[in-house]
Amino acid sequence: MPSTTGEPRIIGVKRIGIALLFLILGIQQYLGAVEGKRYRLLSVANSAKLLLVSEIPSKAKFVVDASTAKITVDGKPAEFQDLKAYTLVRISFDPKKGTKDGIDIDGVAKEISISTPENVK
Repeated sequence: MPSTTGEPRIIGVKRIGIALLFLILGIQQYLGAVEGKRYRLLSVANSAKLLLVSEIPSKAKFVVDASTAKITVDGKPAEFQDLKAYTLVRISFDPKKGTKDGIDIDGVAKEISISTPENVK
């Protein structure tokens, strides 16, 4: 005799929820976006808005297109030209091979964030 308390339906909803969670995680993995990792900023090209960065600690080098990236310093919006003043940045980018202005790029930056240490008095 089926239960009138609705327990079978709750189990079905849980299964759907778990399946949906795995689907979302699988899609995120498939898209391959690099989550905000720390990089050493080696060079900034203002004209093409390209960055040459080195991954920490592996020292793998990437050329990243930063023309459409959201840039923040300590949570406040910043300009692309301000990046020259910093050596360590956190970048989230899509690893897409391509070319820009005749230069091979390794990805397109979505977000660039910089956190400066607080002044200690």
